[in-house]
Amino acid sequence: MNMNRTIVRWLIFTTVLFSLSAAAFSQIAVGVSVRFGPPALPIYAQPICPGPGYMWTPGYWGWNDDGGYYWVPGTWVVAPVGMLWTPGWWGWGGGLYLWHPGYWGPHIGFYGGINYGFGYTGVGFVGGEWRGGAFFYNRYVTNVSVTNVTNVYNRSVAVNENHVAFNGGTGGVQAHPTAAEEAAEHEQHMAPLASQTQHEQMASQNRENFASENHGRPAVAATARPGDFSGHSAVSARNAGGEYHAPAMSPREARVNSPASKGNDGFRSFTPPSKSNTENSARENENSSESHSSGNTSHSASSKENAAKQNSRKSSPPPKRSNPPKEDRHKGR
Repeated sequence: MNMNRTIVRWLIFTTVLFSLSAAAFSQIAVGVSVRFGPPALPIYAQPICPGPGYMWTPGYWGWNDDGGYYWVPGTWVVAPVGMLWTPGWWGWGGGLYLWHPGYWGPHIGFYGGINYGFGYTGVGFVGGEWRGGAFFYNRYVTNVSVTNVTNVYNRSVAVNENHVAFNGGTGGVQAHPTAAEEAAEHEQHMAPLASQTQHEQMASQNRENFASENHGRPAVAATARPGDFSGHSAVSARNAGGEYHAPAMSPREARVNSPASKGNDGFRSFTPPSKSNTENSARENENSSESHSSGNTSHSASSKENAAKQNSRKSSPPPKRSNPPKEDRHKGR
């Protein structure tokens, strides 16, 4: 009996947890749209894994309305048990580059086909896997010391040298979600952890992380732990992933707040029914209800008048329509 109560309590707790996570995720999963795409992903080494239970979350280009694109360093975070990280990605559509935020889930979803490295080859994740309640690391693509972590294996992975940071459009990665990735997108998700959100905010406050300053080669490309940008934890980029081209417009000019209102392809706004159709439908319903009603003395005159109009419609139209007698028009007032 006690065992059954414990199971029920855990089920209720899990349901509430997922509900809160889904609500929080829906609040923050608001895409940012920009008129020009992000720079290429920088080339950098992965810091060593701090210990068991940590999962790698790759670096990406964030956006700031004042400074434009800035680099959010890749970092190791303590993963929710059984969950995998689907990175966020930039995708082109309707003449704009839209940001799709990352999330935690039981399976990896679509992340634009972007090669973030270290197990994120563009499709799925091959840097490790959950086995029961423990996470095992693939040492072929992750920097893990067997001194600190014993749950390891070695499985070869094809190396992708593409460093493009966006999907679609001219020069972008041409990838579409697989059936498995589409199914993963419909699963319950968890929002980024508080440590991830804080990590991103801290990165946006350092001018050296902005592409306008580092030209695609950030001084801090990755960290061992979220928010730790110290010299001991930080890893600098070896090189930019491609040639940097300064944008022709300012960040304020490039930012689009509401793509749907601009009439761009791929962002279709809701079109309400026309006012005339709505009024005609309301008149027909009103006439129909009044012609079939009885016993309502306050609307008896209107009912008779509507009934007379409906009967005149059913019969052949007279050559000339005459107005009703004056006393009939004022009857019942």
